Amino acid sequence: MRSKPAIGAHVDQHDPIGEAIARKADLAQFFLGDPQGWKGPKVEYAGGAAALRQAAADAGLTLYVHAPYVLNVATSNNRIRIPSRKLLQQHLDAAGEIGAAGLIVHGGHVLKNDDPELGFDNWRKCIERTELPIPLLIENTAGGDNAMARHLDRIARVWDAIGDAEGADRVGFCLDTCHAHAGGEDLAGLVERVRAITGRIDLVHANDSRDAFGSGADRHTNLGTGQLDPEALVAVVADADAPVVCETPGGVDGQAADIAWLRERL
Repeated sequence: MRSKPAIGAHVDQHDPIGEAIARKADLAQFFLGDPQGWKGPKVEYAGGAAALRQAAADAGLTLYVHAPYVLNVATSNNRIRIPSRKLLQQHLDAAGEIGAAGLIVHGGHVLKNDDPELGFDNWRKCIERTELPIPLLIENTAGGDNAMARHLDRIARVWDAIGDAEGADRVGFCLDTCHAHAGGEDLAGLVERVRAITGRIDLVHANDSRDAFGSGADRHTNLGTGQLDPEALVAVVADADAPVVCETPGGVDGQAADIAWLRERL
């Protein structure tokens, strides 16, 4: 019989341990700094990285860090790509210091008139030039015609590009259910289709969607209240057999309810 996955939530970075305990969570995901800014990572937890690592171990909690949204290692724009690589390395190092199980990063995009091949090759160069003290988990995204990780065919090209790069074995995949739905990927059989490309699913972001299938809109809502078929959502989580993060609204109460909702159905 398959064991039930660890389930947690995306929480505030000041006290992820307390936030996780309040939600009866098995794990916590959070930012290390401003998700919309270019400043380097900062551990806000009292006592710093060592204290956070020890507190997580004492509480039996797994930690994940989400990289800033501004990162885009695929773009041809040097003013974005080069700082993105630098900031990515800083977040990987900081996440490693707190003992995180992985750093989640969005796939990025190329400019409107760029050949997508440029973005795939930039991902290869990024992996070759980045030290990976912990796994780097590339996440599928919801919108954008020029995105590297919205559609499975593009994700396959990213995986082909990075496959021969040194460190490729440290690159994993984070599957977001809201992003898949909004991006136009049917949830039925999705896990099997993803695994055929990446060979792995390291983390699931279990989110319902406020918007319609294929809308391209990245707006999460609480589980069972949005546009996703509840049974299909649960099937993705069950089939993926990976740790789960709820990135849903409502603070402690909303996310605790979502964690309980998933556990009951699994």
